Amino acid sequence: MSRTIAVIGGTGPLGSGLALRWARAGEIVIIGSREAERARQAAEKLSARAGAQLRGDENSAACAAADVVVLGVPYLGHALLLKFLKNHFKPDAVLIDATVPLAAAIGDRPTRMIGVWQGSAAEQAAELVPATVPVAAAFQNVSAELLDGDDPIDCDVIVCSDDARAMKTARELAEKIPGLRSLDGGKLENARIVEQITALLITLNIRQKSHHAGLRITGV
Repeated sequence: MSRTIAVIGGTGPLGSGLALRWARAGEIVIIGSREAERARQAAEKLSARAGAQLRGDENSAACAAADVVVLGVPYLGHALLLKFLKNHFKPDAVLIDATVPLAAAIGDRPTRMIGVWQGSAAEQAAELVPATVPVAAAFQNVSAELLDGDDPIDCDVIVCSDDARAMKTARELAEKIPGLRSLDGGKLENARIVEQITALLITLNIRQKSHHAGLRITGV
């Protein structure tokens, strides 16, 4: 069953890669951006690559039209954006947060994390969206460069959520992308662990001169 997915931050590397893969899988995808024209231009380019029609719109309009909102933005604008979008979510929408509070957002190293009062970006999101919008954390550890390609991706996606519907939605969308396997990572509070793994993967990428480090959990 297809659903309408708004990818907020859809003009960035992670968001555009997820949008491309889901459009290929038959999902209805809207690219969200602060500027509607920029979103439409990005959607047009991705449509040509995906062989499917993507739409582009300003963030609030994209959010209002979506059954699933996926957030993949730099942490610096995370809270302000969610406060702006709060009144634009559909009552039964699901939010999937892929944001990582990397210290690069404040001019420090991308291998370091910013301390988040709530524990993680995803837990912060859960405090900022309406109570009717369940939150799942996912996709923090997937290479944006690989998402932007054509090949299957050898990576696990750990999904954390306190809500069964949000967990199910995020896991289904992960497995729409060839090569990805989704794993139930437990409660949303575990997102703080998953987010920190991103900083480790960036360290490995730097040391190995790569952009493709991912995560595989063995034995399960």
